[in-house]
Amino acid sequence: MSLIVEPDDGIGPVVSAIQRAKKSIDIGIFRLDRGDIARALRAAVARGVPVRTLIAHTNRGGDKRLRKLEQDLLKTGASVRRTDDDLRRYHNKIMIVDRSTLYVLGFNYTALDVNKSRSFGVVTRRRELVQEAIKLFEADSLRRPYTAGPKAFVVSPVNARARLAAFLRGARKQLLVYDPKLTDPTMIRILQERVSAGVSVRILGKLGKRGAGLTAEKFPGKRLHVRAIVRDGQQAFVGSQGLRKLELDGRREVGLIVKDAKVVARMVAVFEGDWAETDRARQDVKDAKKEGKAKVEAAAESKAEARVEARAEAATAKAEASI
Repeated sequence: MSLIVEPDDGIGPVVSAIQRAKKSIDIGIFRLDRGDIARALRAAVARGVPVRTLIAHTNRGGDKRLRKLEQDLLKTGASVRRTDDDLRRYHNKIMIVDRSTLYVLGFNYTALDVNKSRSFGVVTRRRELVQEAIKLFEADSLRRPYTAGPKAFVVSPVNARARLAAFLRGARKQLLVYDPKLTDPTMIRILQERVSAGVSVRILGKLGKRGAGLTAEKFPGKRLHVRAIVRDGQQAFVGSQGLRKLELDGRREVGLIVKDAKVVARMVAVFEGDWAETDRARQDVKDAKKEGKAKVEAAAESKAEARVEARAEAATAKAEASI
């Protein structure tokens, strides 16, 4: 298992995966303006690799933008299907290469998401997760119902609310949260309960009005597009759904809960690096320096007083000895 971090890693890992494909590529595309992705898909088709794409039935750009996306994909030689219209939006971003490697991404194939936004993607060859992603892709392509599978495979609106609620409730020491718009009342209440239980909760992103008692800071970079949670430094969630009612209950979103130590450690390092640039963190550093300076000054003053007292006692003793 490995982690893709944007904008640090760029689009290279995804392009390379398409270029290495030998048997098949199944890819869900919500937005696409990257020529390198389109060229890689075209080259895959040219060398005999079947490419199946799945696009949303609607997005904020409207039918005109969707029609252009469809035409651009058809020009690569890929097959194109549209999702059903039973949900508000199909917003997940998964890619399955050779039916053996799964990419679950929080970012779109756009310059804005890749070059200017903080986001993550997870790559896994774990068989049960790959098979579950294939099952979901087939269901959505054929507009058939999908039933939930492994607990680590988080799908909105099927099981995301229950599994992410359980994930949050399982925290014992710390929760690090990336979320552009954390507004779901139930999830906020769970976070508040965790804080009351002594769990340290830090949020990078926007927090709803009900979030009293929670520590949230604006993302200090150009743009936040990731939905991710790290629990107790041992497990993490990465996906396209955040802790927001629409993304939990009204749209198709996909995420993974992972336990890979290297992936989790890198996510923690990225979060801490981002947190260190927030206004709160910088103020904490200033306060710590002031406190440290005050302690040094207090210690020096205490030592000086002790020296004065010692000299006074010595003088008193000398005077008494001379009587």
